[in-house]
Amino acid sequence: MQISVTFRNMEPSDALKGYATEKIERLKKYLDAPADVQVVLAKNKYRNSAEVKMVSRGIVMRGEENTEDMYSSIDLVIDKIERQARKYKDKIRAYKPISLGDEIRVRHEVLDQASLEEDQGPRIVQSQEFSAKPMSVEEAVMQMDLMNNEFLVFMNAGTRDVNVVYRRKDGNIGLIEAKTPRED
Repeated sequence: MQISVTFRNMEPSDALKGYATEKIERLKKYLDAPADVQVVLAKNKYRNSAEVKMVSRGIVMRGEENTEDMYSSIDLVIDKIERQARKYKDKIRAYKPISLGDEIRVRHEVLDQASLEEDQGPRIVQSQEFSAKPMSVEEAVMQMDLMNNEFLVFMNAGTRDVNVVYRRKDGNIGLIEAKTPRED
């Protein structure tokens, strides 16, 4: 877990930094992947503010609390982040994938750029074959996030067509639906 603590409008304190780090360490039990945590401790006129932003596998958990005591601000914001992490972990644990039994085999190939520019035709550099399991779009996005992949090929359980979900450069999720002609 990568933790950075920043102080604003106040003198840096090893005691506060250690306290915040110790409290954040207890969140490890909810994470199965490394996380980046940014803590900002700030002193305003009459209030002490603690803000935490935790990113793990593309999931962002954020919280902010303002109280008269910095230690209680840290406690409250950590409790808030812990509730978010617990909710996310419970959601994943309770999620039951759709099992329809049908799978299709998909091959992923990476072509050599130099062979495409020459006249000799494409040369395959890497090839991978995997099963595209039937699932909903929501389950596919969750699987892609959990596996920390940029894309996932799957069979849409509703339409029985091959679909691809992918992470766009702007951070959003894209969906490609390949419509298969049906015989009636």
